Amino acid sequence: MGNGQWFPAEWPERIRALAEGTLTPVTPRRAATVMLVKDNEAGPVVHMLRRRASMAFAGGAYAYPGGGVDPRDDKQQIRWAGPTRAWWARRLGVDETSAQAIVCAAVRETYEEAGVLLAGPSPDSVVGDTTGDDWEADRAALVARDLSFAEFLDRRGLVLRSDLLGAWARWITPEFESRRYDTWFFLAVLPEGQRTRNASTEADRTVWIRPADAAAGYDKGELLMMPPTIATLRGLVEYESSADALAGAAARDLTPVLAEARLEGGEVVLSWPGHDEFTKHIPTGGASA
Repeated sequence: MGNGQWFPAEWPERIRALAEGTLTPVTPRRAATVMLVKDNEAGPVVHMLRRRASMAFAGGAYAYPGGGVDPRDDKQQIRWAGPTRAWWARRLGVDETSAQAIVCAAVRETYEEAGVLLAGPSPDSVVGDTTGDDWEADRAALVARDLSFAEFLDRRGLVLRSDLLGAWARWITPEFESRRYDTWFFLAVLPEGQRTRNASTEADRTVWIRPADAAAGYDKGELLMMPPTIATLRGLVEYESSADALAGAAARDLTPVLAEARLEGGEVVLSWPGHDEFTKHIPTGGASA
């Protein structure tokens, strides 16, 4: 493997089955993930976690906090600050209830997996500390789905700060994958006073790293990543501050990126439109190139 592109052993067989019409794609679940950024003396750094090697999906790969949408967040009344649900619906390319659920998933998953909460007691404030035992009990209840995010915010008297998020990209898991997600990538600046921690049972380590350094690690084959992760990292490299990156999110293209697989000249060609670096040529015998 010349770089750190995550490529499961079962993909060639599943790709061939899809190309031959013997594999029926599963419907992707809606999901959200968040690139948390902050500034240090060298410029912006991004928070990443490494998925445990035992995980069935992308084990050992570096990623961002994120996960699936909770259907309960579609329609529950949520105290909301920042752009309206209608604005987010237009930006994300979905209806208003779906937009609320996707934004809620981004904020909730960041809290569940990194201990960072993009919410505050008022529309212009953010909580400063979420490390107490009572906070941890609520976080655990959210993870277990014993508590909905709307109930959590209501119990705490908190307002969701949608203005602290910038929509960055949208990637859909390839049709040949057994676990599929329609994932919106967001960016957020770490709120003042809050600190990240490895709160996820799915990760064995977390790091703050310069996007350029993470990309270099991928290019050398030292850091394993899925295509959406390295693609979004490369998009961060150009920014000189976390505030600039958040401002730049407004101009990001959210056209969904979906891998394509086709049979061509005795091999399967796997490609991601607009991202030539991820193209794979897989001989029908099963080896990847």
